[in-house]
Amino acid sequence: MAQKPSIPKGTRDFGAIEMARRNYIFNTIREVYALYGFRQIETPAMENLSTLMGKYGEEGDKLLFKILNSGNFRGEVSAEEYSEKSSAQLASRFCEKGLRYDLTVPFARYVVQHRDELQMPFKRYQIQPVWRADRPQKGRYREFYQCDADVVGSDSLLNEVELMQIVDEVFSRFGIRVCIKINNRKILSGIAEMIGAADKIVDITVAIDKLDKIGLDKVNEELLAVGLSAEAVEKLQPIISLSGTNEEKLEVMRQTLAASEVGLKGVEEVAFVLEALKTSNLRNEMELDLTLARGLNYYTGCIFEVKALDVQIGSITGGGRYDNLTGIFGLPGLSGVGISFGADRIYDVLTQLDLYPAETQSGARILFINFGAREAAHCLRLAAAVRQAGISAEVYPDSVKMKKQMSYANAHKVPFVALVGETEISEGTVSLKNMVTGEQKSMTIDEVIQMIK
Repeated sequence: MAQKPSIPKGTRDFGAIEMARRNYIFNTIREVYALYGFRQIETPAMENLSTLMGKYGEEGDKLLFKILNSGNFRGEVSAEEYSEKSSAQLASRFCEKGLRYDLTVPFARYVVQHRDELQMPFKRYQIQPVWRADRPQKGRYREFYQCDADVVGSDSLLNEVELMQIVDEVFSRFGIRVCIKINNRKILSGIAEMIGAADKIVDITVAIDKLDKIGLDKVNEELLAVGLSAEAVEKLQPIISLSGTNEEKLEVMRQTLAASEVGLKGVEEVAFVLEALKTSNLRNEMELDLTLARGLNYYTGCIFEVKALDVQIGSITGGGRYDNLTGIFGLPGLSGVGISFGADRIYDVLTQLDLYPAETQSGARILFINFGAREAAHCLRLAAAVRQAGISAEVYPDSVKMKKQMSYANAHKVPFVALVGETEISEGTVSLKNMVTGEQKSMTIDEVIQMIK
């Protein structure tokens, strides 16, 4: 008995409609990136393990997919080494390569490796799959795409402004209403200083980042549990619950952080970005959110997160400023800022809101019915004319019952069907049927092209 085919857990097949929708997402993001002068690069699916290991913390290292060396991968491993049964040690002897975990570390490697060829600042985008040996569950996969854009080699806040414009443009094209949240790592450091808990900055931000999920009381419990004094927690309350316009929040933070040089620097950076965006005619809301933390150890300046307004889902885009991306590869001091669109979550949002364009539902705009060899040969010429006009067209390959051919058109959501029999050939016309309305009209092929464009 043949084995039932399957795929690894945490991976997916994508059908024709799913791929049309995914390509719509990728192409939209790609077009906007290019509109702002970003240039596409690609890095290999495999990287040397020496590139990947130690960059994602201990837990991240465990989630790396390692690739066995080709040939005699056992190499020179002794019986004693086998007997120790250290999987980590054996893996290091058997594997020299691994699948990329994200696009950031390979990008850092790329910049360092090609630094003599790159003109700074360097604006790159990358849309490629990444792999993580995570436990598969709903909404979490072992293989998924990232859509990153970064500017490296520039400290200017104009880069942050431009990235926010990109975010606004992408979601406007999708028709998704979003709120773009902004904060700054320096503000968070200033807050920690102000309450006398600079050493607890990570614990503080991890807790307040959960405010929307668990509520204020639970956040306060977590803050006390990580060692903050009741007095420090009390000092945090007005900041956590701060409301008002962005300008009002900034003014409060200027007063609150008056004694913190780093905190005031963060406030002014956010103020610059928000002020610059006022003249950009953004179609989506920008909000200063002091509870936003996003990978605190990684980011050093402005941080961003995007939430959909009409669908209950997590962050669909995020990013921020980092000051030492390439330091891990021996090139310190190279600042950068980047964003990453969550393609899979955007897919879910577009699906729930039914915002996909009609063309993602079908392969062809028109199907020519096959009535026999002579008619099919004529239809091939007509289909060629339609394709020359940039319209997708199919000729049904077999001369079978009309019902079967029409069922094919319906199944593939083809909006128009062309019927060309002996009468149409002699008259130089096409009987065009609108599959949505049921209306059928006789017209020339030029009229057909104008109609279905």
